[in-house]
Amino acid sequence: MTVAPGEMPGPAIPIGRSVHVRVPATTANLGPGFDTLGLALSLYDEVDATVSATPGVRVEVHGVGADGAVPTDASNLVASVVLDVLARKGVEVPGLDLVARNAIPHGRGLGSSGAAIVAGIMVAKGLLEGVAELGPAELLAIATELEGHPDNVAPALFGGLTIAWLEPRGPQHKKLNVHRGVSPVVFVPAHTVPTKLARSLQPAQVPHEDAVFNVSRSALLIAALIQSPELLLSATEDKLHQDYRASAMPDTSALVRLLRGSGFPAVVSGAGPSVLVLCERPSDRLLAADLVAAQSAVAWQPLMLAVDFKGATVTPMGAQSAAS
Repeated sequence: MTVAPGEMPGPAIPIGRSVHVRVPATTANLGPGFDTLGLALSLYDEVDATVSATPGVRVEVHGVGADGAVPTDASNLVASVVLDVLARKGVEVPGLDLVARNAIPHGRGLGSSGAAIVAGIMVAKGLLEGVAELGPAELLAIATELEGHPDNVAPALFGGLTIAWLEPRGPQHKKLNVHRGVSPVVFVPAHTVPTKLARSLQPAQVPHEDAVFNVSRSALLIAALIQSPELLLSATEDKLHQDYRASAMPDTSALVRLLRGSGFPAVVSGAGPSVLVLCERPSDRLLAADLVAAQSAVAWQPLMLAVDFKGATVTPMGAQSAAS
């Protein structure tokens, strides 16, 4: 960086500083809590980031997207978010090396884009340690701006069950602890459904009685998740979005009906096409998987998960990265 005579250089990140970031998958809506409720799950994308003296951005991808579906240059979503956040703080780096280990399926309703955005923000936060501050409110504000809505990025950032909403001062969230009995299982299909398509099927207006129905179920769902899991089947009923989107994902809709008809609290995970079951106890996940394997005409991969309570984490790698 060239500095004009008499000018002080801007803040700088030491060459060689490295951080490790881990971000959980998320599932949004949870049935009735459309664009409001989100849950962090124990499935993680991880990123190692190092500031390099070699100009440019290089991304090494492992796992999901390693087949060439994920860019390996500055157009990579994680990398572009890192550079965006650094620029907001008036900081540039000569070069950036990223190693991404992706486990969250893409285009399946498990918050992969939100996780990538949060990963980029957390990489920037770690690299900026001792150079510039990024507090929780700013993290959520940037993530919401880049993602377009806070229901996935809030639980990805903070973990647990989150209620997210928008105010004139910016996006807000409240994190809640989930009852220890609640045991998620996600059924993931081989096919994808674009979130943009799913959202396009949502009407601008809904009947008054449907709105009232969802208000009651959303309130009940909070109680069920934090205190009374036996109420989850009733609490996960929805009339605002799932039926409208069924035409775009008939296999998903059929699986939700199959599971709910057998007493399992099944909902569309996010914008789909994965199906989330919020089981009352861990053993119910195996029963749900057996039912799906025996009666579904479509192959589904069951992911037996737990609720992630930590959210995104960033840790320094090596002595150089710990220096301020």
